[in-house]
Amino acid sequence: MLLATDLDGTFLAGDPEDRLSLYQTIAAHPEIRLAYVTGRSLEAVLPLLADPTLPQPDFIISDVGASFTHGDTLQPIQPLQSQVDALWPGESQVASAIEGFALERQDVPQMRRCSYFCSPAQAADPALQDAAQALGCDLLYSAERYLDFLPQGVNKGSSLQALANWLGIDNDQVLTAGDTLNDLSMLSGTFKGVCVGESEAGLLQATEAYSRTLHASRPGCGGILQAFVHFGFLGEHGIAAERRLAAKPGQAQMVMVYHRLPYEEHRVGGALQRRRPTSPNGIIPTLLSFFGDGRPGSWVAWAVHEDGDEAFDTHTTVDAERYPRLTAARVKLSKAEVDIFYKRFSKEAFWPTLHTFWERATFNEDDWQVFLKVNRAFAERTALEAAEGAIVWLHDYNLWMVPGYLRELRPDLRIAFFHHTYFPSADVFNVLPWRRQIIGSLLQCDYIGFHIPRQVENFVDVARGVTPLQTVSRQNCAPRFITYGCAVGLERMTTAVDTGSRVVKLGAHPVGLDIDRVRNALALEQTQQQMTRLRKELSGIKLILSVERLDYTKGILEKLQAFERLLADNPELLGKVTLVSICVPAASEMTIYDELQAQIEQAVGRINGRFARIGWTPVQFFFRSFPFDQVVAWYAMADVMWITPLRDGLNLVAKEFVATQGLLQGHGVLALSEFAGAAAELKGALLTNPHDTADLASTCYLALNMPKAEAQARLRELFDIVSYNDIRRWGDEFLAGVTEHEVAPLVLAS
Repeated sequence: MLLATDLDGTFLAGDPEDRLSLYQTIAAHPEIRLAYVTGRSLEAVLPLLADPTLPQPDFIISDVGASFTHGDTLQPIQPLQSQVDALWPGESQVASAIEGFALERQDVPQMRRCSYFCSPAQAADPALQDAAQALGCDLLYSAERYLDFLPQGVNKGSSLQALANWLGIDNDQVLTAGDTLNDLSMLSGTFKGVCVGESEAGLLQATEAYSRTLHASRPGCGGILQAFVHFGFLGEHGIAAERRLAAKPGQAQMVMVYHRLPYEEHRVGGALQRRRPTSPNGIIPTLLSFFGDGRPGSWVAWAVHEDGDEAFDTHTTVDAERYPRLTAARVKLSKAEVDIFYKRFSKEAFWPTLHTFWERATFNEDDWQVFLKVNRAFAERTALEAAEGAIVWLHDYNLWMVPGYLRELRPDLRIAFFHHTYFPSADVFNVLPWRRQIIGSLLQCDYIGFHIPRQVENFVDVARGVTPLQTVSRQNCAPRFITYGCAVGLERMTTAVDTGSRVVKLGAHPVGLDIDRVRNALALEQTQQQMTRLRKELSGIKLILSVERLDYTKGILEKLQAFERLLADNPELLGKVTLVSICVPAASEMTIYDELQAQIEQAVGRINGRFARIGWTPVQFFFRSFPFDQVVAWYAMADVMWITPLRDGLNLVAKEFVATQGLLQGHGVLALSEFAGAAAELKGALLTNPHDTADLASTCYLALNMPKAEAQARLRELFDIVSYNDIRRWGDEFLAGVTEHEVAPLVLAS
């Protein structure tokens, strides 16, 4: 069968349960072909195609019947479109013919039609009818205010008949649905049809005598469901047999959804074993600390499982001593799925685009399908974990599509998403082939958090290019954030938008640090011993420290080039300063970084070969991960912490350095890229442009020679920010944003 339905007031309207029931029925029956038949233009239909909760149409008849489009490719349906094109006189011809009628053009997209606001008296003017006839156009008047000039003989009904003929579908297998007079042509008895509840009075009156047109009592989708039963389209059991049960609620009031488990799994002699995360600055310890006070919850993440492995355990404890009420809910994936979903696709398509290196991105449709499959698996596991009305806290771009799937499975949940990675401007993000699906999924959230206001506004800008949004509320960024003092600063940010179906709240929440984790590391005997050794080894040498993962976004090569320039321009530094670079390798399967690693090693060799002396090496490069306590010892000894990413969502390393130095009442200087998200928060840092070698070198020189009193004052300001806005405050403020129901009305600045 073919379901041909109007949109506004019909397919997009009705009780939420009726909408869910109809949409599920269509999804469960691939033999039901769906056609959107709408007065909207195709351009105005596109936002609906980004909504993952809506069934996607096989065909789109738009512009009140004047445009035919394939739902999957969005290309014209030929020869149907060409036949209409031949009848259309052109927009300029219509405009010229009605200049004397004082009609106001509707400011909506229009193709092969011209739409105006028009009073009943104007619509009844015989001269207007004559003008339309002279143009070879028909006039369609609806809702006592909308007037359309259409190609002669073209309307929703005639175009639907042409589509049915082209498809070879009998008219008895077509169900039409509408609610206003511009739907009359497809509800006049040619097809089985339904005027949904709350339809326009004129439509009900005009169709009263048609036995094949049902006047439903329920509005929107509810009326279409009544028509399915009335006309027997789903057999003797009717629509009741098609309702799919939502996922049964679980027990967790808080579900943390992250792509990785909160511990590492590895095999020893074929047996699966666990260990704590070894990353020196990963987000996992930060998220784990949120459950450190016994807060209950589930942590949903992938676990690799192959055929032939031992029985798969969906649920495991995380750490009975540290996190007694946290359970890991494992999503079973094969190694091949993980390699494609995370190590290849996410890192080769999304990661470079998000960090504005779109020229490095590789887009593969087959990989996208794997990405969707994995996200669906995460959503299904989350739906089973979450209690009724629970908060689901999703993390980062690897799980972009989970909100869309989850909203369908569990409409009751409060879905929150935190975007840890940088979110770029629209001209960058829009290179993604799947941008509409991604944004459509994210807009199913109740709350979306980013690190800084600039990233919030970038998201809003991207979303506005996908679907109409109304700004509900905004707020000033100061004093929490720097406004004009860095490349990622901003004066005002949006805090809520209305998508038409829900209000999505937005917030800027720079991830905080677990200060106790740093304090505990400093208290360890091995940390103190390491600090003593480093103090002795570095006697008389100023230490510039750099800690980052191997990645082209981190600006490692640019930093090395700047250090080379620093030494060349300031020979008095030779033998008196050393750059220590701790570079954490990428996973062995991620070969995209092999070339970068070779370039870094060549640069280190060149600098050391050019400047080294007996007993002094300019660059000490460690290409391995260090235990956190050893990294803290390096933080403690650093005179300058040189963090220079070309683009970064935040950068927790900067905060770890500040916390270490602050706890020791030190005077180390933080030299920070102004393109790191942390630059908008960490007042007191020396900001530098990592794209400018001269600025990098001069800022580092300034940091090395900063008077102790100034360095101490800057560090006190930094430590105050980091210690106050810690991990607990980050989590509490984020959750407060999720649970706060009232949204203040928009007040525009004067």
